[in-house]
Amino acid sequence: MYISKSTVNSIFREYAVEYINKYKPGDYEIKIIRAIIDCRTEALGGHIQKCDHCGNETTLYNSCRNRHCPQCQFMKKEQWILDRKEDILPYQYFHVVFTLPDKLNAIAYRNKKIIYKLLFDKTKETLSSVSVDEKYFGAKIGFFSILHTWGQKLNLHPHIHCVIPGGGYRQDKDKWVSAPADYLVPVKVLKQRFRSVFLIGLKQLHKEGKLYLGNTEYTNKKIFQQLVDELFKTDWVVYIKESFNNSDSVIEYLSKYTHRIAISNHRIIFLENGVVTFSYKDYADGNKKKIMSLPVLQFIRRFLLHIVPYKFVRIRYYGILSNSVKNIQVSKCREYYRIKEIRRIKKEWFEIYRMVTGIDIFECKKCHKGRMIVYETIKAVNKRDGP
Repeated sequence: MYISKSTVNSIFREYAVEYINKYKPGDYEIKIIRAIIDCRTEALGGHIQKCDHCGNETTLYNSCRNRHCPQCQFMKKEQWILDRKEDILPYQYFHVVFTLPDKLNAIAYRNKKIIYKLLFDKTKETLSSVSVDEKYFGAKIGFFSILHTWGQKLNLHPHIHCVIPGGGYRQDKDKWVSAPADYLVPVKVLKQRFRSVFLIGLKQLHKEGKLYLGNTEYTNKKIFQQLVDELFKTDWVVYIKESFNNSDSVIEYLSKYTHRIAISNHRIIFLENGVVTFSYKDYADGNKKKIMSLPVLQFIRRFLLHIVPYKFVRIRYYGILSNSVKNIQVSKCREYYRIKEIRRIKKEWFEIYRMVTGIDIFECKKCHKGRMIVYETIKAVNKRDGP
């Protein structure tokens, strides 16, 4: 029996109404569900193109451009790559990952915006304080951080990927310095500092009554303190995942992380009899590729578990790479090392697409001689019967 290839979008189109009726998600979740359902369909409108040589016609529908949609990340990623290549500093780069313990999941799930912000703030504090310490590096660094909230099985697994140039600025000596080859700061120190500053911040939030704890046992102050005490004794997961000597390779590599969502369409194998089967990597078993199946409503629930709060920024820049000082600091660093300034000519999206894929979207796919010209616009559908 032939089973057609399923996608996140097609799964939502078929089962979103049932999911909404059963789980009653909030308005923000429903808005995202609608965007994923409508992406590249007549609901969002589009246009009809005709070849000026052979008359071949094709209809193209608009994308939803939602950051949670698996169909809308490609061009955002490619644009990000071009922008980051302007920021490259002449150092070895390090990829550091900070992970929250699973025992915090119940609190993180109920307090996404607060906990994810705390995670960003405390990774920043950890890296900045350790790197500026004379015992370890003694310079002010810059880096950018990317929040991911999922594991390979779509489980809740909040962690941050940090991309750090192995160099920085020493204000006391008015000079730029490089870290030793293949070494930035001690990972053990990062673990201990991160654990300490995060838990202190968490306790402060609890003391100020800013955490919603719902029906969890952590509403009891003693049990919450027991959790904190236990986590203080736990070895937290912080590690250097990769290091790179070539600046282009680090940007290309990390672009896989920047605009990733909980699961991409290529990992979905099929949907059959209300069960979604998809592939995942088992990191505990040598990164072996394995297969997992979930009831479709459970699959949708897990996917939506990773919606970030409204207007929450998932990629953030710190230190000498923060948006407020980045252009000045990068220029000063390049000037110090006598590196030629990179000046990029802004490209249209279709130029970037052609550069990356080799495909000219305006070339007629039938005769390969003519150009596809828009001759009719399709209006978006305002009324809908679905979610």
